Amino acid sequence: MVSYSGKIARLPGILRVFVCRELGVSLIETVVVLAVLGTVAVIFLTGMMISSEAAFITDEQATAENLARSQMEWVQSTGYDAAGYSTAAIPSGKDYIDYSVNVTAQRLHATEDGIQKITVIVSHSGGQVFTLESYKVDREN
Repeated sequence: MVSYSGKIARLPGILRVFVCRELGVSLIETVVVLAVLGTVAVIFLTGMMISSEAAFITDEQATAENLARSQMEWVQSTGYDAAGYSTAAIPSGKDYIDYSVNVTAQRLHATEDGIQKITVIVSHSGGQVFTLESYKVDREN
C-alpha cells in the first residue's frame, strides 16, 4: 500500500517555491502585457479609422459618378445647342446634400461644325470629386 501523507506534506513547500518565484515577475509581466494590449488597440483603432475614411471616400465618389452620368444622359437626350446646356435637377435626398454640378460645352474646332465636347464636373462641399467627358454631335445638320 502506498502512503500519500508524505507527498501531501511536501506540497506546501513546493507551492511556496513557485509562489515566491512569481512575486517579482508579476509587475513586469503586467507592464509588458499592458504595453502589448495598448499597441494592439492602437493598431486596431488606426485600421478602423482608415477603413471608415476609405468607405466615406468610396461612397462620395460613387454618388458623384452616378450624378455625373445622369447629367450626361440629360445633356445627350436634349437637342444640340451651340450656346450650352442647362443642368438637370439634382435629386433631393440626404445622399445628394452639398453636391453641385457644372456642365460645359466646347466646340471641338474653331468653326461651328456641329461637334462639341461636353464636360460634367461634380463637386461636393466645394471640392471637385468627379469629372466626366463625352462628345455630342448635331445630327440634324
